[in-house]
Amino acid sequence: MPRELEADVAVIGGGLAGLVAARELARAGVSPVVLEARDRVGGRTLNADLGEGKVVEIGGQWVGPTQDRVAALASELGIQTFPTHIEGQNVLELRGRTTRYSGTIPRLNPVSLAEIEVARRRIDSLAKRVPLEAPWSAPDAERLDTMTVGGWMRRGLRTRSARRLLEIAVRTVFGADPADISLLYALWYFRAGGGFDSLVDTEGGAQQDRFVGGSQLISLRVAEELGDRVVLGAPATRVEQRDGRVRIRAGDLDVAASRVIVAMAPVLCDRIEWVPGLPPARTQLAQRMPWGSYIKCIAVYDEPFWRAEGLSGEAVIDAGPATTTFDNSPPDGSPGILLAFVSGAEARAFQRLSTSQRRATLIEGLARVFGDRGRRVERYIEQDWARERFTGGGPISFMPPGVQTGFGAAIREPVGLIHWAGTETAERWSGYMDGAVRSGERAAAEVLEST
Repeated sequence: MPRELEADVAVIGGGLAGLVAARELARAGVSPVVLEARDRVGGRTLNADLGEGKVVEIGGQWVGPTQDRVAALASELGIQTFPTHIEGQNVLELRGRTTRYSGTIPRLNPVSLAEIEVARRRIDSLAKRVPLEAPWSAPDAERLDTMTVGGWMRRGLRTRSARRLLEIAVRTVFGADPADISLLYALWYFRAGGGFDSLVDTEGGAQQDRFVGGSQLISLRVAEELGDRVVLGAPATRVEQRDGRVRIRAGDLDVAASRVIVAMAPVLCDRIEWVPGLPPARTQLAQRMPWGSYIKCIAVYDEPFWRAEGLSGEAVIDAGPATTTFDNSPPDGSPGILLAFVSGAEARAFQRLSTSQRRATLIEGLARVFGDRGRRVERYIEQDWARERFTGGGPISFMPPGVQTGFGAAIREPVGLIHWAGTETAERWSGYMDGAVRSGERAAAEVLEST
């Protein structure tokens, strides 16, 4: 027989959004219970243990300017930040040639550079016309939502180098190929994060800082505050609204509550039985927001050797399998760690290789860019989010063409006693930890206002 629990509000999902929502409710004197399917909290944030009290992030990890809500939460919890290492030159491997450069944009021929600059300005100009709270109401929204980012790039960029570099940027941000992403959605997403440069830059951008102790530490400390209000190993499989109450089946639990906050990616909501069924727009929204393909690869070295060679650890690589790298070393610089992103089409090809083949191929790619010392990997860590049972991909659940205008209005709209959270529902910094925190705060406020 299932065990029975009662709470004022049930929260489905123990990532940042769900934990923040529960924390806000508890502080307001409302009794929450958090139901988390995994045996851990943190959702798409996850630390890997390096020993000697050090960790490396294998999920979401960075925080940048204007990400005020997650920064405030971390500060309140006593978690400090440190800057991502950027000193030295970056590396570009493009069409078989390796060069060094400084700044965000690599050295290219003048035509390609001019095209990239025009594209960046055009993206930000178009994005400013997309309302954050209702992107489906933007001028020309229907037309923009029938176009893909890839189609827009093909029409606007004549040089192969410019197209390839923007393609790599899009894949790194979304984990998806430009041909799969609605142009309207991408414009809204860029605006939600402060513009194109804000999302792709390190210094002054979304990759500027990291959390001491790893980003998952935020969720761990919030869960510690909530104590036994957080229940692990409790995957929600059924949500029923009846007689002004909500009943949730989660593992071996039957939970009764006055309201429920569902704090998970829209695509995952299709795994739950809803009684009565959700409105068709909300059901089809979940069906039409797929995950990106995203693999984080961590190469651990005895030291960050690239720093002594005048390199930052940042690289853009068009030959793959990884297309972008960062210095991901701990605050004291030991051990040396290179983070390599494999995303989009490259990730799907990478997944078909054996474990040993993936390791060898990834390390060989690093050696092409950083020299023979790139082969001297002491430890290799790989996190393929598509293999996570209770995730299924990453970094976000995005919108292909037609979804924003056809179903987007349902993403935050409560359904009876059901409220929605999760970074995809945020109006600012959607897809990021800051968006997750904002969504949890908003959902908790909705519940408090309705009671």
